Amino acid sequence: MGSFSDYVEAKVLDQVFSAAAYPTIATHYIALYTANPTDANASGTEVVGSVGYARVAVTNNATTWPGATGTAPTTKSNGIVITFGSPTGAGWGVVTGFAVYDASSSGNEIAWAALTASKTVNSGDAAPSFAIGALVITLD
Repeated sequence: MGSFSDYVEAKVLDQVFSAAAYPTIATHYIALYTANPTDANASGTEVVGSVGYARVAVTNNATTWPGATGTAPTTKSNGIVITFGSPTGAGWGVVTGFAVYDASSSGNEIAWAALTASKTVNSGDAAPSFAIGALVITLD
């Protein structure tokens, strides 16, 4: 299970208790990690600088992120397949987690989670992907 980032938690508190508007994010960017992120922005080790790797842009809408499910904890998962580029040159290492951002590089971390099973991504492997419902964000 993952978590919202400190950035989002502060924005939610400001919206609920100060009537401060939370910015609408039209596109999310999915990042992969070889050392898991945490609630703190820019934590963990993203797969960067590896040939073929880039964050994947997904439209922020009800098709990509269907309605939340559950009562405790409540979860949200992807409603589309999310596919990264094919790894070429050097492998990407052992991918252990993911994060959702508001930008294609740097930006604000929105949420993160560890993978249920780590995945070694070698050069020449098929493009890594998340099947529908595989990328799960939890709010408890």
